[in-house]
Amino acid sequence: MQNQPATPLKLGDQAAEAVRAINHTTRAPGEDWQYPSHAYSLIGTLAHLSRMLPQAITQALGPVTDAHTAGRLTVDGGKDPDQSAASAVQTARVAIGRAQRLAAALDQVHSALSPLGYDTSDDEDEQPCGEGMCQCYCVGLRHPCGCDCPHEDDCDCDFCTAPDPY
Repeated sequence: MQNQPATPLKLGDQAAEAVRAINHTTRAPGEDWQYPSHAYSLIGTLAHLSRMLPQAITQALGPVTDAHTAGRLTVDGGKDPDQSAASAVQTARVAIGRAQRLAAALDQVHSALSPLGYDTSDDEDEQPCGEGMCQCYCVGLRHPCGCDCPHEDDCDCDFCTAPDPY
């Protein structure tokens, strides 16, 4: 089966589905959704998307304005086509202004997120070694007993207090 060509309606449906999927996948942290840089990237993408909306809105009115210009626009209930077309254009201008303000607001969020990061330093610092091992505090050094202790002279784990077999 041959791929159907993209149409404005199909692409609009895909865009809406993509936003729905974003809403679904950002509900909880995951491997690809846990760091401030992930939020920064997504907000940047949403700002970019919102900057493109005014053009999309303007061009979406093309069939309406073309039908109106050609004198072929009809309105349910027998209302005036000129007034209905003017109303559609005016409300589209409001939507365009709001999309531009949304883009500006998202740009501000994007800027606010830019200096944020995630501390990836070893979380094991100052944590006890673990059950059945030395209970001194880990600082990142590997000891033969399997824990990450520096094993100072005052350590009392079985490995450290056992007589040297050599």
